[in-house]
Amino acid sequence: MLFVPAVLQPSVLSDRPLWFVVQGNGIVVRADGDAQALPSTAELALWGLDQRQAHYLGRIDERDCFAIEAGAVQPAAPWSLEGLRALHDRLDEVVFGVAGRATQIVHFASVHRFCGRCGTATARDVSERCVRCPRCELTVYPRVSPAIIVLVRRGAEALLARSGRFTAGFYSTLAGFVEPGESLEQTLRREVREEVGVEITNIRYFGSQPWPFPHSLMVGFVADHASGDIVVDGKEIEDARWFRADALPPVPPRLSIARKLIDAWVDEVTEGGT
Repeated sequence: MLFVPAVLQPSVLSDRPLWFVVQGNGIVVRADGDAQALPSTAELALWGLDQRQAHYLGRIDERDCFAIEAGAVQPAAPWSLEGLRALHDRLDEVVFGVAGRATQIVHFASVHRFCGRCGTATARDVSERCVRCPRCELTVYPRVSPAIIVLVRRGAEALLARSGRFTAGFYSTLAGFVEPGESLEQTLRREVREEVGVEITNIRYFGSQPWPFPHSLMVGFVADHASGDIVVDGKEIEDARWFRADALPPVPPRLSIARKLIDAWVDEVTEGGT
């Protein structure tokens, strides 16, 4: 599958568009064997949703994609509202990415119906993903919150940690949001120091991933341990340990960049024979 994003709706639409019907941080789906099906245009009409209020997202292959707010719709079986976290392992990676985009755009439109400066009703721009105030001309774009995520290495070991929010036994890489005035590298060093008390060196960029919980951009890095013993902060982190690749605890699902960082490290040390 290939997703090509767009803001401007084409004059000729595909026969079977994909509708991402959004409520909160979830979308309406129904089970279709091992997959999840999205509503058709017929379902939208049945539920009384006004297609004119939809947001054009782009195309997955040759199928146009739209996001629309569910409003008061209460889907009946076989349809159900499912949170994105629950769908993380049940949707194709491309479809999950578009679903995350859909929830963020609908949320943005919902909370910016009125100008934050003068209170006037805003209007969508037809060519950009933004809203504008017709009175004071304030322009607002969807919010994206950058965050770092890092796998810290020490020889053949990697540092994984668990938060009190995680399920029992579950560990992941370290992560944290960028503060005003910080570079990504400064954020990375600060977060690792604050959460587990160690210093790092040899920072390398790994990759990035949009993370719609609710509007993050996760920027992934690998770094080496420079000095210090693990001392958890007791707030964000309740436990952290050095793990070998052949003795890992339960880790994040495969679609997440945290898991991609871990898998890339495991492949490297396994192939290297360490």
